Amino acid sequence: MAGKLYLCPTPIGNLQDMTFRVIETLKQVDLIAAEDTRNSIKLLKYFDIHVPMTSYHEYNKIDKAHYLIRLMGEGQNVALITDAGTPGISDPGEDLVRLCYEAGIEVTSLPGPAACITALTLSGLPTRRFCFEGFLPPDKKERQEVLDRLAKETRTTVFYEAPHRLLKTLPLLIEAAGGDRQVAVCRELTKKHETVFKGTLLEALDHYSQEEPRGEIVLVLAGVSVQLLEEKARQKWEDMPVEDHLQMYLDRGLDRKEAMKRTAADRGVSKRDIYSYMVSYEASEK
Repeated sequence: MAGKLYLCPTPIGNLQDMTFRVIETLKQVDLIAAEDTRNSIKLLKYFDIHVPMTSYHEYNKIDKAHYLIRLMGEGQNVALITDAGTPGISDPGEDLVRLCYEAGIEVTSLPGPAACITALTLSGLPTRRFCFEGFLPPDKKERQEVLDRLAKETRTTVFYEAPHRLLKTLPLLIEAAGGDRQVAVCRELTKKHETVFKGTLLEALDHYSQEEPRGEIVLVLAGVSVQLLEEKARQKWEDMPVEDHLQMYLDRGLDRKEAMKRTAADRGVSKRDIYSYMVSYEASEK
């Protein structure tokens, strides 16, 4: 009978956040795969866990995944832990999970700490709709693609960032989203010196330009309001005459009724207003 992969969240700062179920699971599996064994050994000692451990990180994730899958295929149970938080979130755990499914290995994920959710709920920003970007991509083109989407992103967006890069990232966010966009900068989550700075992106940049940021950081960025996007969309039509606007849709093959409907929607007015304008315009042209 094949073994199973257990995704086991570990504390993001406060060791008391370790769940009883995760502790019991780590004690009962045959092997623990850890992102950094030197860091994880401290955690295992604290909870008196004496299960063998092996490394599983970004630089060995494929070869080691096949090794772990072979062990699970032979009946061993393996637990995957990361340095902090839930495996598979901004770490190579997602590759192991994918390969396990491809190999027919059962996977289960235990609930527990995740910095992105902790920061989101702590931010005071809307939580009903949100997206998680993790760390900004190191590749310049990919990074710009992520930033470009922020101008029209209506959902709250969560980013991870290292302290030494914060003062480089904030200007990028300001350029992409505008300096008045609300942000919560969450530091040292669950730890003794946990702090949350709330304000605009410009205010955050000014604050951390004067106070050196320390500790791992989660940025929670408010989305742009739907009303503001609609207003900007209407504004772009203001310089175009109504008759040209209508003709644009007629040239696309729409009938006159549908063209008037879309022109009215673009400009935030009623179809009757467009009809009245066109009647007056066409009468003046005769």
